[in-house]
Amino acid sequence: MDTEETIDLWFYRPIGYRWALLFQKLGITPNVVTIASIFIGIAAGVLFYFDDLVYNVIGMLLLVWANSYDSADGQLARMTGQYSRLGRILDGLSGDLWFITIYISLCLRLMNSGWGLWAFLLGAVAGYSHIRQAALADYYRNFHLFFVKGKSGSELDDSCQLEANYKAMSWKKNFINKLVMFFYIGYTRNQERFTSCMQRLREIIRSKYGEEVPVLFREAFRAQSKPLMKYTNMLSFNTRVIALFISLFINEVWLYFVFELSILNIMLIYMRNRHEKICSNFVEKILKKGI
Repeated sequence: MDTEETIDLWFYRPIGYRWALLFQKLGITPNVVTIASIFIGIAAGVLFYFDDLVYNVIGMLLLVWANSYDSADGQLARMTGQYSRLGRILDGLSGDLWFITIYISLCLRLMNSGWGLWAFLLGAVAGYSHIRQAALADYYRNFHLFFVKGKSGSELDDSCQLEANYKAMSWKKNFINKLVMFFYIGYTRNQERFTSCMQRLREIIRSKYGEEVPVLFREAFRAQSKPLMKYTNMLSFNTRVIALFISLFINEVWLYFVFELSILNIMLIYMRNRHEKICSNFVEKILKKGI
């Protein structure tokens, strides 16, 4: 509940749960649901290219549908015990492919309206910001869950462990998994690179407590981290999609990129600085006073 957004709790989770029940009865696996969401989300993005509100509204409905599948695949994985790291990677990749299509479509739409190549420059910078925002939001959310529920209750990964797993895989026997793992290692390293104080705290926790973080420490960290979870949610899907839909309704799609570059980047900077400060303070307490 610490990391759930209101729209997800009241809309996407209930719909996703019903999809998951149906898919479970039909014997459909979580990864198949994720792949289906990729195609639906890409179709939505293509429809945003057209300067026609009817097409755009259909695209909006498809994007909502895709995100309901995105909610369903995780719930289905927990129902059936079919969780895998490949599934997590595919889940993250699905959203990236949706928005890559959306960005390209919006840029082409702006070019058609007279923006020229400036549209792609604006889209590329906004897209880079999007990647950073989503990656750090995901990392902070899982770091918070690591303290609340432990290792089994989060999807917090470590690039060193991932690299060890990668080296143990055979290209001949595990080509797809190894290829996906190669890109995922880079993704995780980038998350770690932007969270230096958090990595220091994680190292100390691992050396001092192993996988069992003391309850007092968990509660103290949770109390400071929980208020920041709203920013991880706003940097994920729902807030940016609301901004996207508004820009489409008023036919000023460039405003979505401006929102990405201004409001969401300000949130990102604030969230990162606050998390780094919290982690730095806990490092100091552990080293000097103990907890």
